[in-house]
Amino acid sequence: MVHFVGFNRQFIYVGFNWFKYPGDDRILRVLFGQVKGVTMTENKTKLTGESVESYISSIEDPSRRKDCKALTRLMSDATQQKPKMWGKTIVGFGSYHYKYSSGREGDSCLTGFSSRKNDISIYLVERFPGKVDLLSKLGKYKLGKGCLYIHQLSDVDRDILSQIVAGAVAERNRIYN
Repeated sequence: MVHFVGFNRQFIYVGFNWFKYPGDDRILRVLFGQVKGVTMTENKTKLTGESVESYISSIEDPSRRKDCKALTRLMSDATQQKPKMWGKTIVGFGSYHYKYSSGREGDSCLTGFSSRKNDISIYLVERFPGKVDLLSKLGKYKLGKGCLYIHQLSDVDRDILSQIVAGAVAERNRIYN
């Protein structure tokens, strides 16, 4: 089922994909894959050769910078992966290839984090076995669909966070690898 979500004069957003709008009724055929030459936008978040150390060093708040260094070690240990930059602000660990039923495909990190204005965003998966129980023991956090938001690392139990990261990576590997 196709869900029409948004539109402007140049693009149409369907599902999780932006399409170039051809400007006429061909858009219905685009939605069903019947028009050639209409492409989906490219992913902005890609593996880069940028330095994780440089990114972390650029974090202005010394406490946040220290937390991000510690989180890098924690996530590297939990995933057995070296940290790499994905886009300009995501420190990612491991990678996987995804392909949606819409045809959109790409690569992303198995898990990662980013220092944002108010919190540190930790990128996980929406569900995995034991997640609810682990979250009940974690400490102070906010939860999004596939993200965990913490204000500072001292607000959470690091051992539990490590288990959550490992569980999320195991689930993503189960689904995609």
